[in-house]
Amino acid sequence: MNDSEKNQQNPTNEPEPTIKPLIADETDAPATADATPAAPSAEAVLAKEEKAKEYNASQIQVLEGLEAVRKRPGMYIGSTSSQGLHHLVWEIIDNGIDEALAGFATQIDVEVEADNSITVTDNGRGIPVDIQPKTGRPALETVYTILHAGGKFGGGGYKVSGGLHGVGGSVVNALSSVLDVTVTREGKRYYMDFVRGKVRTEMKVIGTAAAHEHGTKVHFLPDPDIFTETTVFDDHVLNTRIRELAFLNKGLKLTFTDKRAATAERITYHYVGGIKSYVEYLNEKKTVLFPEPIYVEGEQDGITVEVALQYTDDFHSNLLTFANNIHTYEGGTHEAGFKAALTRIINDYGKRANLIKDNDDNLSGDDVREGMTAVVSIKHPDPQFEGQTKTKLGNSDARTVTDRMFSETFMKFLMENPTVAKQIVEKGQLASKARLAAKHAREVTRKKSGLEISNLPGKLADNTSKDPNISELFIVEGDSAGGSAKQGRSRLTQAILPIRGKILNVEKASMDRILANEEIRTLFTAMGTGFGGDFDVAKARYHKLIIMTDADVDGAHIRTLLLTLFYRYMRPIVEAGYVYVAKPPLYQVRQGKFMRYIDSDEELEEVLGHLPAAPKPAIQRYKGLGEMDAEQLWETTMNPENRRLDRVEVTDAAEADEVFQMLMGDDVAPRRKFIEDNAKYTKNLDV
Repeated sequence: MNDSEKNQQNPTNEPEPTIKPLIADETDAPATADATPAAPSAEAVLAKEEKAKEYNASQIQVLEGLEAVRKRPGMYIGSTSSQGLHHLVWEIIDNGIDEALAGFATQIDVEVEADNSITVTDNGRGIPVDIQPKTGRPALETVYTILHAGGKFGGGGYKVSGGLHGVGGSVVNALSSVLDVTVTREGKRYYMDFVRGKVRTEMKVIGTAAAHEHGTKVHFLPDPDIFTETTVFDDHVLNTRIRELAFLNKGLKLTFTDKRAATAERITYHYVGGIKSYVEYLNEKKTVLFPEPIYVEGEQDGITVEVALQYTDDFHSNLLTFANNIHTYEGGTHEAGFKAALTRIINDYGKRANLIKDNDDNLSGDDVREGMTAVVSIKHPDPQFEGQTKTKLGNSDARTVTDRMFSETFMKFLMENPTVAKQIVEKGQLASKARLAAKHAREVTRKKSGLEISNLPGKLADNTSKDPNISELFIVEGDSAGGSAKQGRSRLTQAILPIRGKILNVEKASMDRILANEEIRTLFTAMGTGFGGDFDVAKARYHKLIIMTDADVDGAHIRTLLLTLFYRYMRPIVEAGYVYVAKPPLYQVRQGKFMRYIDSDEELEEVLGHLPAAPKPAIQRYKGLGEMDAEQLWETTMNPENRRLDRVEVTDAAEADEVFQMLMGDDVAPRRKFIEDNAKYTKNLDV
């Protein structure tokens, strides 16, 4: 055992930590509520005055040009991680899409070059090259060297736009080691390049062009001094977003080419149906209630609204909302307007068609959205975003316009298509019956406050802290492993909830069946968040929900069942970053004083190859968590100092929905293909 392991606290006999109280002065006397702080000494007062004098005009830093962006890149692109790196691409693509929205561009080509640089080409008007009156420099240079310079500030250049509203090009320039731009317009080709945001080559004419040729080509290489974590672009992330943008901008052709690949295949995305095609794509592997998605489009007060929806035989809904091509994960006013209109119109039609009787209760929002796949996309001339991640639309007029535009067309559609309308109403009525049948079970999980639960499940070994920020809930497979985890845990912060066997597959179950399942009900009660319409992530009793299952096929299946439950019915805790997967080791190797935990067969072979032949190493294979004693479970999987956890994140809701449907739904063929394609990754599992 190494020194760090020797110094670890014995988890099976762990004393509760003591907290030294705050005191009023440097003595050990306890502070009292009405204690009066001592007056500062004369020396302290003089020192403070001298410090104040030191703060003068010379300490006011003035950052010129794009220095501010390089100094604080996170303020402009969110982070300098992989997410921020890809944000650079989105900003340049957005400039091309703005040209498309203005009616000038029809195609955008995105290429990852062999050196991991990016080239984005559009066939829009081309950035202006004449002299900008205020700066006295060419407009092309102004756009890429001055913040808040562009055609998106009411000058008539663009009606609506996305991105960073005019700072995109200059920010990308500032955060790139090199960037060059080629503009084709008015029969000429213009070129200019930059190094870390500063002009290297003045704008010049490099050739002529045909009269019909026009557009902008931007090529840039991210600066490794800024993106220290990675400068390698993920082709899957790029592909997914480019496809999404093609869906959101009907008729616009986007292509993607990864020249780093052995065969640089050019992928083209072009959807004349726009978000209607998007809904069809999302429902590709689902059983739909009617073949054609309902499509609504309208414009009022400069706000364009598009809605496409289709019902399936699923028990959950999939609603994606966008504002100016930005995915509004947190919803907002346009989503609220759509939901209100959908619920109202379906109830109004149901009563008008005598499908809902006068003495029947109205269908709830959850009822009418069960089984629905919908995409809501609006284009707003002045979008205002709220929320921590700036992905929640806040414009009040967006709610009004979305409600009105959708209501009028949707009611007309239902009246003209009574067979489809009846299917929609009856789907909601079935959901309503299931909801009422589950009412009693729901009451069991509903609590006044997550921190005031007095009747927690008996199998839950709760932690002593009531602070959710430091509290962790381990969902442990099997009573044996649960017993070891209870003995080896830190009682202050770690709670243990053993589960027996495989929980219900919620992908195929109605709400009443879900809440009738004891394991699921126990989990909801322990979390304190409620369920469905009552769900409140703010009431979560634990801010780490850790899935701890065996490293075998059954363990992987249980993990998938739990993740399906969290994604379908507790998605806010996933989006908040509360869900983790523990990574217990597969082996323990001992030889004399040497001891190591091993994660794979390859690592085992490598370690054994470096050990002497004698004495013979002792190898312990952990087929299940129950084979570990309390100390081993603590050392490998529960000790915050050296455990390994994977945080579960939803980077693409549409793709996540497709994966869960494929893995846990009724259609066997795509699941079989997935297993066949990925069987090579199961070599460390006990099949």
